[in-house]
Amino acid sequence: MFERVLIANRGEIACRVIRTCRRLGIHTIAVYSEADRDAQHVRLADEAWPIGGPRPADSYLRGEVILDVAKRSGAQAIHPGYGFLSENTGFARACSEAGIAFVGPKPESIDAMGSKAAAKALMENHQVPLVPGYHGENQEPAHLAEQARLTGFPLMIKATAGGGGKGMRIVRNADEFADALASAQREAASAFGDTRVILERYVEHPRHIEFQVFGDTLGHVIHLNERECSAQRRYQKVLEETPSPFLDEARRASMGAAAVAAARAVDYVGAGTVEFIVAQSGEFFFMEMNTRLQVEHPVTELTLGLDLVEWQLRVAAGQPLPLRQEQVQARGHAIEVRLYAEDPDQNFLPGSGKLQMLRLPAPSAHVRIDGGVIEGDTVTIFYDPMIAKLIVFDADRDLALQRLRGALAECEIVGPKSNIGFLERLARHPAVVEGRIDTGYLDRHLEEFLTGDAAPTDRVLFAATVAALLQDEHAAREEVAASSDPHSPWALGDAWRIGHAGKRIVALSWREQRFEVEARGHDGDYQLRHGSTDCDVRGARHDGATLSARFDGESWRLPLRSDARRVLLHDVNGQRYSFTRAAAFAWESTDAAGGHQLIAPMPGRIVLVKASPGDTVEQGQDLLVMEAMKMELALKAPRAGTIESVSAVQGEFVEADAVLVTFVTGDHS
Repeated sequence: MFERVLIANRGEIACRVIRTCRRLGIHTIAVYSEADRDAQHVRLADEAWPIGGPRPADSYLRGEVILDVAKRSGAQAIHPGYGFLSENTGFARACSEAGIAFVGPKPESIDAMGSKAAAKALMENHQVPLVPGYHGENQEPAHLAEQARLTGFPLMIKATAGGGGKGMRIVRNADEFADALASAQREAASAFGDTRVILERYVEHPRHIEFQVFGDTLGHVIHLNERECSAQRRYQKVLEETPSPFLDEARRASMGAAAVAAARAVDYVGAGTVEFIVAQSGEFFFMEMNTRLQVEHPVTELTLGLDLVEWQLRVAAGQPLPLRQEQVQARGHAIEVRLYAEDPDQNFLPGSGKLQMLRLPAPSAHVRIDGGVIEGDTVTIFYDPMIAKLIVFDADRDLALQRLRGALAECEIVGPKSNIGFLERLARHPAVVEGRIDTGYLDRHLEEFLTGDAAPTDRVLFAATVAALLQDEHAAREEVAASSDPHSPWALGDAWRIGHAGKRIVALSWREQRFEVEARGHDGDYQLRHGSTDCDVRGARHDGATLSARFDGESWRLPLRSDARRVLLHDVNGQRYSFTRAAAFAWESTDAAGGHQLIAPMPGRIVLVKASPGDTVEQGQDLLVMEAMKMELALKAPRAGTIESVSAVQGEFVEADAVLVTFVTGDHS
């Protein structure tokens, strides 16, 4: 086994590899960009070396610099994680030539599967089922348009070197093809430096099921069962689980055999994933093979009781696979979701900023957290905005979903916006609970998973107010207890006044809306009023995680956490509400001139300008296309009107809040 391993990655996966290495007694060497000098993977590693600027191209994609660090630090092996250099043939080959083990497949295997077109041709020769389409070398737009016609619509355009949903477009008819092709090629060029694409018949309402495969240097190849990844938004996985609720044993065996055949076709060594499209009929087709560890590998680990990173290291060191196929025994059910700094209500706009608060459930036999940041860290604009992976395990799927809902309820993120509320709705949605979701369901029915504009009910407001009152009273008692007179009547904190019962105003802010609740009483017994609605509260108690009380005689118990600044609760339907405490008396200004500018929502590069001064546009019309956090964002007109000026320039990098387009003031034509 290796004694010194360099991790050529960052964030969650670097921390994940470090944990296994530490358990095995392996000395770990991290690398970091300028933006990551204080990152968790840097702090966890035994040593860490700087490799360049914050942009991936200036640091984590600089294979020659990373290899130089490996040589100078005495590393015997390099673990690439996933993303960055994990599927870079040149880097894998350079490691081998330098006498440093690459913890991954042979360069030739990466080459064979790195191109979707070449991989499909190879699979065709090994009788692995393929979706009809075109994967040839001729990339002339006219030729691709003709092949699209022959393939038939709807079809999928896919970047040949793609992954992670980048460079993919669904085309419903011939009129859409040219624009979709140009957009996919633009995104592919930015993400992979390669504009080549393949065309595939689009299978309506398919499932996405992948098989974990593993090979060693002795010629053994096995699979470690499947993962269902059908819950996707814009081809990005948002929930993964194993076993798949869709497969029976016969289909599982058939697909597993096909996955092993695919791996054998390229003499595969190490961890890989063979991905299949599965029609509702059960017919399955090879989609692609990822020649690396997958983000969702923990669900496989939890159901099999294995450490796949340890397997990777042992195989890279020349050891045989620890198990034979017949020894692979699964138990229970595992589900993974990813917590992101993004705003689901703003088309999942990626976020950045300091994590002022990060509360996650405590790890246990049923809950696992794989994260790369802690409270106080910053989610930067330069990398994927994932905060952590939340993985749950239990005896069966229903119990695992229950665990997931409970674990999500314990999560709280303050700073950049997050997708926690979206994931909570996902975990309760009938399409997920009943195991019938397909890869396009989220995109077709996204509004069902968004929190929308539904204001909190009076009962929710009263519960939040009670928590705030209990919090204030507790703080007042602590303050007096620390003083010279712990028996002072002022410790009651009940707003008592001579001649009348005390009244307090509790102000709560939610989504820029302000709510004021009048309160009388103390110590868990209150009379509350919001607008014209009254509520009598008795016996309120808060244990730090749960509020229990009788509201107008009806007993309620709600998950709730609070401090001096915030109240987070879930109503009886599981809806999350996060309130900010506001001043009881406040004056708020309004912006009467709003809507006359289009500003950059975050730092990024302008890749396309579709508007010019003097243009008359409609509300919601695309004006610019911006690239940020490895994805393209269409920036739309905030209102109908005439454009006065356009300051955005194609190819230019802009900062957040930069004014990109200005409308003629007062013109709403």
